[in-house]
Amino acid sequence: MRPTNIEDPEYFHRVVDCQYACPAHTPVPEYIRLIAQQRYAEAYMVNWESNVFPGILGRTCDRPCEPACRRGRLGDGEEAVAICRLKRVAADLKGDVGRMLPSAPGEFNGRKIALIGAGPASLTVARDLAILGYELHLFDDQKKGGGMMRSQIPAFRLPERVLMEEVDQILNLGVVTHFNRRIDSLAEVLSQDYDAVFVGTGAPRGRDLEIPGRSEGAANIQIGIDFLASVAFGHTSRIGRRVVVLGGGNTAMDCCRTSRRLGGEDVKVVVRSPFSNMKASPWEKEDAMEEDIPILDNHVPKEFIVEDGVLKAVTFTRIEAVYAEDGRRSLVPIEGLDPVRIDCDDVLIAIGQDNSFPWIERDLGIEFDEWDMPVVDRATFGCGHERVFFGGDSAFGPENIITAVAHGHQAAISIDLLCRDRDVRARPLPTVQQGSQRMGIHQWSYDSPVSDDIRHVVPKADKDRSLEDRTVEVELGFAAEIGYAETQRCLNCDVQTVFDAPRCIECDACVDVCPTDCITFTEPAQSEEELRTRLTAPALEPTQPLYLADGLKTGRVMVKDENLCLHCGLCAERCPTYAWDMQKFLYHVTQAREEPTEPIKWVSVL
Repeated sequence: MRPTNIEDPEYFHRVVDCQYACPAHTPVPEYIRLIAQQRYAEAYMVNWESNVFPGILGRTCDRPCEPACRRGRLGDGEEAVAICRLKRVAADLKGDVGRMLPSAPGEFNGRKIALIGAGPASLTVARDLAILGYELHLFDDQKKGGGMMRSQIPAFRLPERVLMEEVDQILNLGVVTHFNRRIDSLAEVLSQDYDAVFVGTGAPRGRDLEIPGRSEGAANIQIGIDFLASVAFGHTSRIGRRVVVLGGGNTAMDCCRTSRRLGGEDVKVVVRSPFSNMKASPWEKEDAMEEDIPILDNHVPKEFIVEDGVLKAVTFTRIEAVYAEDGRRSLVPIEGLDPVRIDCDDVLIAIGQDNSFPWIERDLGIEFDEWDMPVVDRATFGCGHERVFFGGDSAFGPENIITAVAHGHQAAISIDLLCRDRDVRARPLPTVQQGSQRMGIHQWSYDSPVSDDIRHVVPKADKDRSLEDRTVEVELGFAAEIGYAETQRCLNCDVQTVFDAPRCIECDACVDVCPTDCITFTEPAQSEEELRTRLTAPALEPTQPLYLADGLKTGRVMVKDENLCLHCGLCAERCPTYAWDMQKFLYHVTQAREEPTEPIKWVSVL
């Protein structure tokens, strides 16, 4: 087995689990340390560089970073650091960051781009290209920017002031807006003088449920995302007392909680899958149940009951989940049970979303697949037409805001390369900064002790008050002192243990002091599988890498299990020869505003 190439920027990137799991690769530990130092504006800008919407995402992100958080692997009862809510701390306490935001050049660079849809993907493309001098024209059928962030996320989760602040930060870079303008023909757009077109129209069509009674009860049966948009734009202000929400995703959770605020007293969520398999985030389900909304699982809708033209109820078949040997799940009706009837005044259908591209002509060279989705390159976000790019839900189906941001960054790179007559597949490389954090024999330039605190709970507004007014934000966010305490739970996974084998005298002091037994000195092995059997502690997570270093005087190798390492620095403090060092690793995903370059691998920060 060969030694680990730690100069490969992707090696330590993979070890920073939270950043690696983030689609936009936000440097999470870096901004958490800045929050701990009360440098909120700088923490905000670290976020803004990569995820573009810190205040929005600090409230609404799907948090792929948190399941990956090393803190959650420490033992029973441990939970991930509240990464998402710390992002909100930076946004809430940042003050005026206007002077820190970039500005667009005084004149355009001669290239003109059309952005169709004003959601997070298009806005990210606009942010990245505007500061390069591109003339950007943004089209949307809504009256303001934000896309699905405006129409599908309720105000009690995302206040309009937060949304507009971060949308306007981008639009104020000189973006030419065409709101209340629906695009009906891509061919027409392409016939104009645009050098490239980006499609970020989302997945605007909610799936319907065609079961008996659907057409007869149509007056009181709505598609979930249409309902949320109608509420957001002020067209709907009331709903019936008894509401059934069909579906188990985050949209269903938003629908049921919105219904409670519009007069729904008896609101139920009914989902066909088991509770544990629901697509909704765990915290979204918890928030709904805290507002007295029951979630009934394993119920498949059978019929809408309509009497004298009025919707009266929905009936369901009770099912159970049966799993085959290969893990595949089947939902099987439970024999002998009568259909379940749930009386209601209104039904909201939130069982999924689809893309809708009737406005894209099929003779433009853009290939569509069997689901009527455009065939999009996952590296360049281009398609069969060299000037057209897709991103967000338009590219591969419904995802989330942070994924749309990641798509936008990559599409912006492609558009920039195209407009400079370069190969869109010649992707710029990431840049890396890495340097020792040593400030003395036993001192580091970061807080290395591991806090014993459990995850802090975000305070919420009074339930009765928030249910009376749909614009009252439910989560209040961390106060500064609680935010600081939560930052101390971070293990600083980006401060890497770096081993210099020629300095090592193999005294095993690091092995003795390591609290997780993640360091092993052993004979070389032919394969990783063989090596894992020799480690001091069992290597239980094969997807996590092993750090292997050779060059020891005895011919042995040093092996560190990255899955177990706490980045506590005790090995480096205990080492008598400085063979171990703690080095901060800062990984920047290349964006369109950066020229293609070789990565910076060893830049001292001292």
